[in-house]
Amino acid sequence: DQYNDQYDKVSTRTPAPLKRVETKEFYPVTTTDDPVVEKLAIEGKGTVFATDAILAHLMTCPRSVYPWDIIVQKLPTGALFFDKRDASQFDYLTVHETSNTPPTPVRDNSNEDELMNSPERLSLEATMINQNFTQQILRSSKYRTKFDYPNPFWDEDDNDGMEPASVAYRYRKFDLGDDIQIVARCELHGLGKDRQKTGTSKIVTNISANKKKKKKAANPLDVPEGDQYMTAYALNEYDPSYLANAPPARPGTAINWREKIDNQAGAVLASELKNNSFKLAKWTAQSLLAGASQMKIGFVSRATPKNAYEHVVLATQTYRPTDFAAQITLNQGTMWGHMRLFIKLLEKEPEGKYVIMRDPNRAIVRIYGVPAGTFEDSDGSDDDEEGDSDEEESGEEEEKE
Repeated sequence: DQYNDQYDKVSTRTPAPLKRVETKEFYPVTTTDDPVVEKLAIEGKGTVFATDAILAHLMTCPRSVYPWDIIVQKLPTGALFFDKRDASQFDYLTVHETSNTPPTPVRDNSNEDELMNSPERLSLEATMINQNFTQQILRSSKYRTKFDYPNPFWDEDDNDGMEPASVAYRYRKFDLGDDIQIVARCELHGLGKDRQKTGTSKIVTNISANKKKKKKAANPLDVPEGDQYMTAYALNEYDPSYLANAPPARPGTAINWREKIDNQAGAVLASELKNNSFKLAKWTAQSLLAGASQMKIGFVSRATPKNAYEHVVLATQTYRPTDFAAQITLNQGTMWGHMRLFIKLLEKEPEGKYVIMRDPNRAIVRIYGVPAGTFEDSDGSDDDEEGDSDEEESGEEEEKE
């Protein structure tokens, strides 16, 4: 769908209430459950298969603080499938993960104000905000640009009044050399106007139109003239001083967006880069993998500090993913180097199932070999992992940024 330019004009004086999207269905489907990836694997289109979220996670994992794990299945052909574990927290966004004062866990018998700002509640809140924001900033479906194939995860006969969220899936192939060909399912969230073409004169447009009539039919995957593929994400405001009887926010820990976002947007972004370095790096990597020309970042705050269910959009900023990557010191060569390292380590191992896991207490990523049936049965899967695993450590200690 087309991006609604009105959200570029949102400010603290004229905020836009964030609406709940209750009729849209989101599909965070893992790699091996994707029928298109399965078809591409059978056709031998690549040697490594993953989603953009999993690739971006591994590419930027040195910035992570919280523990995580990713499943890898190696087939007899040598093909590698990177998957997220069922019932994991992989698809939930973190809040202030890289902050010097991250949200602290609270007891279950705590009051509602404390529970509202616990890491689990904040993660759920941030994920819902992000989903609602990506749909709200788009224009109605009559401006929709359709790809060749329908949504592979939506069943029209069993929709229960729901419709798929406005997302375009783009299956891309990356050749890293040494017979490493990565096939990834990437997500695009909309079409934004190309700012550089909005001022084109009518004379030039007419001349170019005459020439275009002689060309062959356009590839439906090409972007319509004057538009660019875009991704969209939302940052949400969280301040530890919202807690009852908590001391004021430490200097540099949190900035009041309503005071700074209109005139000092750079200061707000710098604060978020410090507190959510991993999340922003991951979003940037996903935008680069999807081939997006624009990345929209929304700044969403609670309507009132103690209400975690009503929010307003205070601002929307547009960035070029390549420029933004340089701004947050995210080197694309290093990103692909991390991915290449994981692939090379797994290439040496025999057929089977493996787990890439970040140590909960140290900045170390380990690779474990596990039995084939691990994680497929919810009962006792953790015991199987610990008792029967054939441990293989990568031995690489990631340096935090």
